[in-house]
Amino acid sequence: MGTFGVVIASRNFLIIHLLFFQLGYGNHHESISMMSRKYIQLPSESNIGNKIEEKAKTQHVQAHDHMMSHMEKMDPNLMIFFTTNDLKVGKTMPIYFPKKDPSTTPPRLLPLQEASSIPFSLNHLPYLLNRFSFTPQSPQGSAMEDTLKQCESRSIIGETKTCATSLESMLDFARGAFGLEDEISVVTTTHLTNLRVSLQNYTILDVPKQILGPHKMMVACHTMPYPYLVYYCHYQVSENRVYKILLGGENGDKVEAIAVCHMDTSQWSRNHVSFSVLGIEPGTLPVCHYFPEQNLVWIPKSKYI
Repeated sequence: MGTFGVVIASRNFLIIHLLFFQLGYGNHHESISMMSRKYIQLPSESNIGNKIEEKAKTQHVQAHDHMMSHMEKMDPNLMIFFTTNDLKVGKTMPIYFPKKDPSTTPPRLLPLQEASSIPFSLNHLPYLLNRFSFTPQSPQGSAMEDTLKQCESRSIIGETKTCATSLESMLDFARGAFGLEDEISVVTTTHLTNLRVSLQNYTILDVPKQILGPHKMMVACHTMPYPYLVYYCHYQVSENRVYKILLGGENGDKVEAIAVCHMDTSQWSRNHVSFSVLGIEPGTLPVCHYFPEQNLVWIPKSKYI
């Protein structure tokens, strides 16, 4: 019960992450609690005029100053967005990384045989609630229902997705995305010190390392609230850049963070949450965001610049 409670406690951050993908393309009107994890439909990179680029840079500087002066009023879960203009040594920005309870053990990823023996379906929800001793009205029961609904929801156009309940199923999905047998690798955010504060100012300590590969796509896998570890994995063939960034917090925390930059936002909805945070318009600057710990990014085996 305590382990699952940690997942429930970090649910607001997961909802923000869902919202990021939800609003990426077109207008979607599903409620937050029912949101499917959806990936942004990104067309190929377009040629943006110099005037638009210069305007975007000006907008970004003004928006960043505004954001810093009003960060107390913002939902801290939103403090994960930035642009490629921020990818430089010495850049300081407020970032939110969920703080975990060190006294609890995170949910584990089940072996394939064990995961296959447990039904993972909304139709089996009454059986599952009984198996894990949760009532339908409990926070845990509600979270289980939402996760199953999200996993069974339809994909948006161009998205390929799965909910992986074992390492083997996640590997099969990631390899299939790239058409590769073995040559894939995974990166994830790592806290090099015990995280003291969830939201604080972080400074980029070293040159961000861009991960190279033969593809311009990645497979993102996000943890879902469930009694055992479940990953929502999805991808679209699109222009993305994956970075590993060494961050130093003002309280002494150090994080080796994974961030993804979506290079073309020209087809995103104007209601996209990142635009209001960054103060930019669709199609001006790439939108980047940090991944929380335990969320995974799969890429073809590659090297760093």
